[in-house]
Amino acid sequence: MDILLVLAIPCYMAAFARGAPLPESSAQVADQQFQGAVQRSRSLTQKILLSIPDAHESCVHAEALKLDSPQNAKLAVMASNIGIPSAPVLRVVSESFSLEDVLRNVSEGLQLHRALLRSVSPRLQNKDKVAALLADIKDLIIQINKMVKMANGEAAVQPSPSPVVLRLPGEYDVQVAAHLSLGQLQSFGRDVLRCLRSLDRSGEEEAES
Repeated sequence: MDILLVLAIPCYMAAFARGAPLPESSAQVADQQFQGAVQRSRSLTQKILLSIPDAHESCVHAEALKLDSPQNAKLAVMASNIGIPSAPVLRVVSESFSLEDVLRNVSEGLQLHRALLRSVSPRLQNKDKVAALLADIKDLIIQINKMVKMANGEAAVQPSPSPVVLRLPGEYDVQVAAHLSLGQLQSFGRDVLRCLRSLDRSGEEEAES
């Protein structure tokens, strides 16, 4: 099985079908400030997804390491040895999964991937595009955390980053870590975009007008 698929399974197993929104969540989601943050977040997520292939090409030079390559299945053991954690599971808002839960998992997943890229970046020969990607991820985290605060009031505890320690004894390990981190970010980013689409009410307003 493709290692990027293996790493992304928790995300793809998530229930992205729209359920009936809870009344209080609907009111929070419909708030004008919240919708502004949703739309800014969607724009940033799309920008990140578009930037990942260029970032990968700029810093991963091993011929065998290609995004979406079937050869990635051979990297499963290395991914475990390097210490790359899987991303949080993303689900849409439901009776068992609150708006705050959804946003916290998005924030924690973004912080995980930011930590992975920050950990590997100093070892890369060409890090400019990864640095630009990190800046966009940081901006997206800020927007998501604003939504967390709006979802649960000013007293909400902001999601905190998980510590990441990668084991990178050699240059090929560095290349694999960058490759897998970017590939997993790509999968997670696609799921984030689906979550944000489920929260975006701009299309409903256009339909009503």
